[in-house]
Amino acid sequence: MALNSVMNARLLTDGPFRDVYIPAPCGDAGNAIGGALLAWHEETGKPRGWQMEHAYLGPEYSAAAIRRALDERKLTYREVPDPSGEAARLLAAGRITGWFQGRAEAGPRALGNRSILADPRPDHMKDTINAEVKHREPFRPFAPSVLAEEAPAWFEPVAPSPFMLLCMPIRPERRAQVPAVTHVDGTGRLQTVTEAANPPFRRLIEAFHRETGVPMVLNTSFNDVGEPIVCSPVEAVRTFFSTGLDALVIGPYVLEKERPR
Repeated sequence: MALNSVMNARLLTDGPFRDVYIPAPCGDAGNAIGGALLAWHEETGKPRGWQMEHAYLGPEYSAAAIRRALDERKLTYREVPDPSGEAARLLAAGRITGWFQGRAEAGPRALGNRSILADPRPDHMKDTINAEVKHREPFRPFAPSVLAEEAPAWFEPVAPSPFMLLCMPIRPERRAQVPAVTHVDGTGRLQTVTEAANPPFRRLIEAFHRETGVPMVLNTSFNDVGEPIVCSPVEAVRTFFSTGLDALVIGPYVLEKERPR
């Protein structure tokens, strides 16, 4: 199974291969895609070599459907003209935020459409999310989602990693700046984010970069321990209220919990 991001990086940096491509659904679920591609190749004679450009292939919900889910539960929310910018401001203020936008991701990684996001700079952030949001072991790490063109300034070596499947070394001089996404061995399981793949998520990281000087955010899957990644607005709302999330940006709507006094 190619979900071993440490092994994948070793194949790229220490193996005999010039390029390593790993699709997003690279576990058992990827067999369906492989079977379809094999049949396509054999039936049409088209050459092998097709690659996924993005993994946003799942269900999508309109703003009207999201609003209906919120109204049916009599929730208090506000509509914002710039969800990406609003989410960036929440993150920069230290608010752990659920981010629910566009189509759900194919594969086991949350890649910026069904994600829990946070500021990667505070020392405590990893422990806080593990204890209060994900309810799992304290050693479990989180991923940095970084603007693709900024990655070389933070990782060395670096390679495109759109599906969060490579653990690459964070530059030693940068590690103290982003401790919440730095593993104990100095690496990070990076996701390189481009405009072509995910414009709203890209705008969010750009806004966070302008706000903080750091071109990345902490990214983990939008779920609690033992549960699948949320798919629908109802699931997102349920997880928001059953965990220690501070805010939820869902479509153009924002929900926030009051800070304890």
